[in-house]
Amino acid sequence: MTFTLHARNYFLLFGIILFFIQCKNEPKDGGLFLPDDFSSVVVVDSIAETVRHMAVTSDNILYAKLRNAHEKASVAALQDTDNNGSADVIEKFGGLAKKEKWSYATAMRVYNGYIYFSSDLVVYRYKLKPGTLIPDGEIEIVLTDDHEHGKHEHIGKPIAFDNEGHMYVPFGAPSNACQDPKRTPGAPGVDPCPQLEHHGGVWRFDANKTGQTQKDGYKYATGIRSVVAMNWNPVDDELYIVMHGRDDLLRLWPDKYSPWDSALLPSEEFMRVTEGSDFGWPYCYYDQMKGKKVLAPEYGGDGEIIGRCADFDDPVIGFPGHWAPNDLVFYEGDQFPERYKHGAFITFHGSTNRAPYPQSGYFVGFVPFKDGKPSGEVEVFADGFAGIDPIVSVKDAVYRPMGLAVGPDGSMYLSDSVKGKIWKITYNGDKTNFGEEQLLAMEERKQLSHIRTPHETNDNLMRGEFEEGAKKYYTYCSACHQQDGGGASGRFPPLYGTDWVTGDKERLIKVILEGMDGSLEVGGEVYNGVMPQHSFLSDEDIAEILTYIRTNFGNEASSVEIEEVEAVRSNLSVEKP
Repeated sequence: MTFTLHARNYFLLFGIILFFIQCKNEPKDGGLFLPDDFSSVVVVDSIAETVRHMAVTSDNILYAKLRNAHEKASVAALQDTDNNGSADVIEKFGGLAKKEKWSYATAMRVYNGYIYFSSDLVVYRYKLKPGTLIPDGEIEIVLTDDHEHGKHEHIGKPIAFDNEGHMYVPFGAPSNACQDPKRTPGAPGVDPCPQLEHHGGVWRFDANKTGQTQKDGYKYATGIRSVVAMNWNPVDDELYIVMHGRDDLLRLWPDKYSPWDSALLPSEEFMRVTEGSDFGWPYCYYDQMKGKKVLAPEYGGDGEIIGRCADFDDPVIGFPGHWAPNDLVFYEGDQFPERYKHGAFITFHGSTNRAPYPQSGYFVGFVPFKDGKPSGEVEVFADGFAGIDPIVSVKDAVYRPMGLAVGPDGSMYLSDSVKGKIWKITYNGDKTNFGEEQLLAMEERKQLSHIRTPHETNDNLMRGEFEEGAKKYYTYCSACHQQDGGGASGRFPPLYGTDWVTGDKERLIKVILEGMDGSLEVGGEVYNGVMPQHSFLSDEDIAEILTYIRTNFGNEASSVEIEEVEAVRSNLSVEKP
């Protein structure tokens, strides 16, 4: 009897241990919304430095560029040795000489036996050694952006390679629309824009040469404001880009654009970039609702005038404004159904500046291609990242899709920039029977507020009565700092929990009148967005806005009086509007 009891306990204990071993080895369901017969597993639940872009080698090693790189590591190598979808080996390497100033890591590509990746201003590479997780040898500097960057915007360095030994790198525009001073309401754009000489375009370089700067390259295309998503299409052998459109139509031109206009415009342009292309920045922008390029307000436009914009190249597709396209991959694998072959997958990282409407994007889209050209509208391929709808402020989103990569077996890897989560997506059905029926549920997701076009009245989160300070905050500040004052990670600091808001009023007023750029640490996180000067606002406007932020979002500071703003303005010799 005693022996039998002990034996039962032994087998029970053994069963429990076996269960936990199986659970540990069982890949965690990714929880994403995907077309029928697709599934996702979690490769890694989080990486402390979080991740941006990725690449996979032919021996199935996944390399991920760390967003918050440091002197010990800038890249993570992940390996799934038991082939269950989850990484059981993670190694970090590639320490940089100094911590990156900005978290704009925007490249990770495998080319010609090397792994190439970028920081904010530098393109690096390591020589790959087959069968080895961490590359052998020293890090090499391929390209350095040696321009002055004290007040620079759009400095990401995505890269693409053609089939003839060339590397393509954009040099983003150092402004929103070539205004002087930058981002100032009513200020005209400089004409011609001098920034186009060394910025606002794509340069071509020797992919196999190290130690290059921009002068070693060739200006391949121009009129391109800001690029994060870029890749070479092997079918038509051309470069493709999904550009971030300009911002602040409402804040800068409230007499010409409504909040609804500013939420949806201008388009994020999907471009086929050939040698000599000119897409018209800063003079023009694409309106996806009108299906045409129109003159920018800085150059006399009103949302209708075409003018000289008829002379510039149009995109192949115009996506809604502020979706933030951050990676582009043409699918050449064999695992997915034929519908996806040669098509374009795009991660839409998600908007920050759609207030007073819900934020939008936050999904992975797919554009079908046929004979080297788009053959249909964008489809929702992967969704569920934000975990909430509507998305009122960017920090409400649990995850934000970022990087894409395709493995040697045709599986797709997808990264998140908030927690550093990585998913693996596979197809498990009958490829011959995949069609419109399997896409019905994804089509229905287009009706959610983070994807559909918002209703001008019903979706306006500011409808109703609000105090003047709140109205002006939403007009001039919430696009960056968000409706709830929570800011956007790495770019715009929150307006609560910081002495910058609740402390010295004179310092706060100076920030409004003079603007601010460079690194700023709030709550242990470093922010590197550009705060434009708002001296165009009246003293009364500034007092009302600052009083609003000092007495809301959990803040309990004193109000700001008009006389206090007048005194600071006078001491700074800043003219009144």
